Amino acid sequence: MIERRMLLLAGTAFAAIAAAAKFGEAETAMTDATAQPASGDFNLSEAEWRKRLTPEQFYILRKHGTERPGSSPLNNEHRKGIFACAGCDLPLFSSDTKFESGTGWPSFYAPLPNAVATKTDRSFFMKRVEVHCRRCIGHLGHVFDDGPPPTGLRYCMNGLALKFEPSASSSS
Repeated sequence: MIERRMLLLAGTAFAAIAAAAKFGEAETAMTDATAQPASGDFNLSEAEWRKRLTPEQFYILRKHGTERPGSSPLNNEHRKGIFACAGCDLPLFSSDTKFESGTGWPSFYAPLPNAVATKTDRSFFMKRVEVHCRRCIGHLGHVFDDGPPPTGLRYCMNGLALKFEPSASSSS
């Protein structure tokens, strides 16, 4: 005879495993339908990406990693300029949209036009919106709806996924 308690435990365990499997999957449909690199120049093999990037950049851009909060020098970058993709140099964010979010990662309220793509990320038992470079599909970070006006968005980016190019007027 199966005890009622054993049956409940088995049912609970099965439900937990099913939920973990569902929430652990990341959806692959890009919201702007740019699932492949926009340029053949950045359709590189894993070995080519490893040569092009530091190990830390490779982990973030190609393996969807995250750097430690507060570890990026770009958190304290306040000059005028452009934040570009560290993988392919595509301009992504203007310093005009950067703000202090207090999260430990460089944050922006809007990307440059046609710079990023997004997809739903269901890893770590939560649903988030992952942000990628439109050209090389490198992982940049996530976007949240708790940012400042005018967009109300917070593009929380990994500093190692970006490189800063100061404008001519701020570099002198």
